[in-house]
Formats: sequence, C-alpha cells, structure tokens
Amino acid sequence: MSDLLGARTATRPQLRRLLDAGSPVLAPGAYDALTARLAEAAGFSTVYMTGFGTAASLLGRPDVGLLTATEMADHARRMVAAVDVPVVADADTGYGNPINVIRTVRDYENAGVAALQLEDQVSPKRCGHMAGKAVIPAGEMVAKLEAATAARIDPDLLVIARTDAAAVEGIDAAIERAKRYADAGADLLFVEAPASADDVRKVASRLKGHRLVFNWVEGGRTPGLPLDELTDLGFALVLFPIGALLAATRSVREFYGAILRDGTPREVLGELPPFDEFTSFMGLPEIDDLGQRFAER
Repeated sequence: MSDLLGARTATRPQLRRLLDAGSPVLAPGAYDALTARLAEAAGFSTVYMTGFGTAASLLGRPDVGLLTATEMADHARRMVAAVDVPVVADADTGYGNPINVIRTVRDYENAGVAALQLEDQVSPKRCGHMAGKAVIPAGEMVAKLEAATAARIDPDLLVIARTDAAAVEGIDAAIERAKRYADAGADLLFVEAPASADDVRKVASRLKGHRLVFNWVEGGRTPGLPLDELTDLGFALVLFPIGALLAATRSVREFYGAILRDGTPREVLGELPPFDEFTSFMGLPEIDDLGQRFAER
C-alpha cells in the first residue's frame, strides 16, 4: 500500500520486469483508488484502470466516449497515488489527433502510470465489446502511435496499441493493423474482441514474438480461455476489466434492497467488513501517527 510519506516505488521498471518473467501478468480492473488498493491487497502485481469502470463510477454512464482526457488522467493520478504496484491505464483514442495524443501521453506520464492503452476507434469511441464501433484508417493510428512514442520522456513508459478492427473489418485485418502498430513503436499489441477461440489462437500465432494483451472481459464477446492456454499462447498481459464493477453493483444493490425491505441495515451488517477494519485498511493508523508526529508544540 502507498503511504502518505513513504518513498514511491519505481513501478515502470517493475512492470517491465514482470513482463520479462515469462508468465502472463494478471491485471484486474479497478475503477477508483479504493478498488486499486483492494486489488493490490489481494496480491495482484499490476492494476488496470478500466475506462468502462471509470465512466460508470465518475459519470454513472456507459463507456461511449463521454469522459475527457483531463478527467481520465486525473483519475489515473489518484489511482497511482493509492498503490505501490504498476497501473496500466486506458487512454481511449488519445482524445484527438497526433498532437492531442502528445499531450495525453505527457499527462498520463506525469500521472505516474506504467503503461497506457491507445485504440484505433473513431471518436467518440465505444466499449470494445459493444456493437456499433467504427475504426479510423490504419495510417491515422500509426501517426498517433508515432506521436505517442515520441512524446514519452521516460523510456520505461509502455505504449499499448489496441485495434478494434476485428468487429468491423475482420480478424485478419485486425492482425495486419496490429503488425503496423508494432512497426510504429507500440510495446504491446492488443487485438480487441476476437469472437472465437480460434480467432484468439490466430492472433497469438500470427503475432508471435510480440508482447500481446488478452482482454478477459467478464461476460464479453471473447471466449474466456483458461489461464494455462493463454500462457501457452504467449499472452503477456491479461486484463479482467469489469468484474469488480459488476461484483460491487450486485453487492450494493443487495445492501440497498435490504434497507428498503427492513427499514435498517441491521440484518446484513454481519456480512460487511467491520468499521474499524475498513478504516484501518484505508490507512487511518498512519494518519493518527502523522497527527501525533506533527502536532503543534
């Protein structure tokens, strides 16, 4: 956990070391600083800032391109400050042309993320597992990626290139786009929403030798392959973007339903973390110690 006065961990080299280790890096989706801390406390070595979850938590709206670059970068900054593990952050389309992408990369780098994800959708984008997507020309995305890699100051900041072309142009076209994006300097390749296990295997086979991302979208359009198969296929980073959001939605619905049914939450309090346990997890003992350390004398 990140302490208020603790030394910050250099998370970008840490993520590179994890990716070099040979096993897939598992990154659960977090939609705010609290869920990022919960992911770290559970033992995950990396956290994924989900754009889908960010739209839901900040706006209460679907992931259809409503959030701005500033809102997303600020959200990433808060999550990075809350944990000592690398944060991989969704940066949507880069929020404009290559010049806008330069600013986006600088803002995300200043926020402290270890990696950022750019996609080739037309803006306003849509969640990669929704219908109705459209993609920009591959050459336009190549220009964005070249701008992104030129913009980073820290060479350890990773750029993930995502293509949503599989649902629009077919899996073969998506793979060819990914190859072009690798040539443009992308560090990891992310073919979004392959519709079958065979398509997933085709992606892994034809992009062998590149670091690949698999999006294990809970309830999404891509089959949820077992981890051992993803390992054999050579995927370097596996995202679980929305499960925490869905789990929280179910739990909060049930809690609110209990209050409405019973008039108070007394009957379900035993299912919740105790108040003192939660405040301790959030860092209250550190706050109390700091209060004494810096008390007026």
